[in-house]
Amino acid sequence: MKEALDRWFELSARGTTLRREIVAGLTTFMTMAYIIVVQPAVLSGRLLGQPTGMDFGAVMAATCVASALATALMALYGRYPIAQAPGMGQNFFFVLTVIPVAAATGAGEPWRVALGAVFWSGILFLLLSLAGLRELIFHAISPSLKYGLTAGIGLFIAFLGLQNAGVIVKDPATAVKLNAHLASPDILVFFAALGLTTILAARRIPGAILWGMLLGTALAWAGHGLMRHLPPAWQQTPEVANSLLATRFEPAAGLVAPPPSLAPTWLQLDWRGALAPEILPLIGVLLFMFVFDAIGTLIAVCEQAGLMQDNRLPRARQAMISDAVGTVAGALLGTSTVTSYVESAAGVAQGGRTGLVGLVVAALFLAALVFEPLAAMVGSYPPITAPALVFVGALMLRQVTRVAWDDPTEAIPAFLMVLGIPLSYSIADGLALGLVTHPVLKLLSGRGREIGWLSYLLAALLLTYLILLRGQLR
Repeated sequence: MKEALDRWFELSARGTTLRREIVAGLTTFMTMAYIIVVQPAVLSGRLLGQPTGMDFGAVMAATCVASALATALMALYGRYPIAQAPGMGQNFFFVLTVIPVAAATGAGEPWRVALGAVFWSGILFLLLSLAGLRELIFHAISPSLKYGLTAGIGLFIAFLGLQNAGVIVKDPATAVKLNAHLASPDILVFFAALGLTTILAARRIPGAILWGMLLGTALAWAGHGLMRHLPPAWQQTPEVANSLLATRFEPAAGLVAPPPSLAPTWLQLDWRGALAPEILPLIGVLLFMFVFDAIGTLIAVCEQAGLMQDNRLPRARQAMISDAVGTVAGALLGTSTVTSYVESAAGVAQGGRTGLVGLVVAALFLAALVFEPLAAMVGSYPPITAPALVFVGALMLRQVTRVAWDDPTEAIPAFLMVLGIPLSYSIADGLALGLVTHPVLKLLSGRGREIGWLSYLLAALLLTYLILLRGQLR
């Protein structure tokens, strides 16, 4: 058995061992396990307080199964130490952009149309990978705009996290403001969890986000228990109920249960509805986000692992196909775009070098299916999951330093994207602002040949979306 694994995964050739690969797999899973809770909380609408119609348990099951399937495929076919799961950023685009647009077209169940859009983006990416044309899309957008997109989504996710925690609240005069009651239980739970996450990450301890969520859960549970032991007269006092103890948290009846059913989301996608003219531009945006995420993560992690050869990635086609199949399977199961996770770098740092890391991660995702009550409990209390959004958002925002700020034709479109995404409360609208202004500025500056025809075509499509389709959907 050990010799067979050595031959297939080339353990000796890559300078690793079975034990080291298992430890690396555990490490990678710990760093990305938060998605098991965050993904169903986002897609069901619990995290944003806006129900989408998607069942929490079914989305969690779809997330675990799709992640396990895609990661195992990457492990056995691509043979890389890279784990896959629904991407942060794409999930918010799914909920805050694709579903509302689908609803505006009159779709009875907009989330089914949104799954259809994810399905078609996965099919397109699969075709591009099979045809070897994925680089065409990847190079169609300048690096500055790619970094701007990542930073803008990061800023948006962090902003949503602060809102969910209650740190930032709405204000009729200034739109938003800092909450005046910073000693409220929700905010204290949030800052405690965020503080622990940051400290553990600074000390390079694996699973920092997960440990932070566990601390938040423990504090909320303790507050709930303390509230129950107060005299009834005290519990009814608004000052006590709202200012001293966590009151929105409800403990689960148990921590484990039979795996949740996939039936509410399995094969529920509306692939025909996703071909409506209003949805087509969003499929294009999903495809572009998919390409940037997949290729960027693969290159970054494989460079860290020393797996690049002559600045090229061996078996890149197999890795891309694994990404694409994962997304198509995810849409059929009931979750948003599945992509390679940059958190895989944590496992690489522990010495992981082969696909055996992925097999360990895949097995752990399947094992997590029995913890649905725990996931539902955590996902229903936003102050626990909000620190993960803020922390991940901060990591994504650091890409802004890689924008070519000394070139106005690159800096201004990227800046409009970074600022436009959170302020418009729409990833698609902010992305369109950057991608439309970029070729216009290049052309008017006499540097139109610096970008390819695909950039101009994309700008025309997105301009049509902003002026015509966007107006009709209001």
